[in-house]
Amino acid sequence: MQLRQPLQLTLAIIKPYVVKSPFVLQKIRNLIIDNNFKIVRSRRTIITPKEAELFYEEHKKKFFYNRLLTFMCSGPSDIHILAAYDAIAKWRKLMGPTKVYRAQYSDPNTIRGMFGLSDTRNATHGSDSEQSAKKEITIFFNDFSFQKWYQSEERYYNLGQLHFDPIAFVHTIDTSFMQKHEKEITD
Repeated sequence: MQLRQPLQLTLAIIKPYVVKSPFVLQKIRNLIIDNNFKIVRSRRTIITPKEAELFYEEHKKKFFYNRLLTFMCSGPSDIHILAAYDAIAKWRKLMGPTKVYRAQYSDPNTIRGMFGLSDTRNATHGSDSEQSAKKEITIFFNDFSFQKWYQSEERYYNLGQLHFDPIAFVHTIDTSFMQKHEKEITD
């Protein structure tokens, strides 16, 4: 029996000005799907000031902190938990450099290179480590259990036994596969 590598989870935020632009939003969604990410959870929400303060806590003393919080709470954002092998590095590579001018010059085919407007309005966010991913996912999906997902759901995502709902922009487990698999185990 061949051991399979577990999927890694990361947080992805599509920032407010992108959500207001359906064409750009669809392009980014297509890039996510085309790069074989599985969307584990998805929600559209206006980030609350409390969530933004928790999320950007490390930037509290920086000059751009208030501008960043104001912008992130200015309208709806799409927030996703993405799964893939090496999801954190893969998503960060797809996003491109944080600084938009650098992305446009050195990585023009990345999300930020194509759709970034400024260092604050750089289209997307992605976790930079497993520790950050856990913290950030917990802020926006406080009912999400990493332990439960890895015990009960990860194998179905890993095997690709999923349905994709393009309207909700989320993958769900193919229940017919799950029932068949569980029946094989009990027989």
